[in-house]
Amino acid sequence: MRLRLPWRRHHHHDPLVCREFVELVTDYLEGTLPEGERARLEAHLAECDGCAGYLEDVRRLVGSLHEAPEPPPDGATREALLRAFRDLRGTSSS
Repeated sequence: MRLRLPWRRHHHHDPLVCREFVELVTDYLEGTLPEGERARLEAHLAECDGCAGYLEDVRRLVGSLHEAPEPPPDGATREALLRAFRDLRGTSSS
């Protein structure tokens, strides 16, 4: 991991440090980063093998989560929620 020291930053070049990358990776993958932040993140990725590897690990993890089957619904929880909604509306199941 190549960490950038804050005192080595220049006015025209504001390198993204690894800690910032970890905080922004989810927004990057979801496409919600502002253009400037995305450009900084991609510039950092071009220089940092550690963060590039981390990004690929996160991509694989997210992909595997989307492939996992949804757990079956819990009947008891469903009934408790239905009862609570009926109670809020003032209706009964009888």
